[in-house]
Amino acid sequence: MPRYEYRCRTCGDTFELNRPMAESAAPADCPAGHDDTVKLLSTVAVGGGSKSAPAPQTGGGGGCCGGGCCS
Repeated sequence: MPRYEYRCRTCGDTFELNRPMAESAAPADCPAGHDDTVKLLSTVAVGGGSKSAPAPQTGGGGGCCGGGCCS
């Protein structure tokens, strides 16, 4: 079951709830009993065995300001 993170606008606390995806937009009361909450955008960390992509090269061509299209 997915876990969703919420923040209470009244007290500022953040909390998580496990609920079905169909109920993700349903109102959520904070643990302190307040009902003015907002669902936060969750970030997902994905780990893997591959190496990261090489850093982009700068200067020399291709980009707008590096390729001469800016006048």
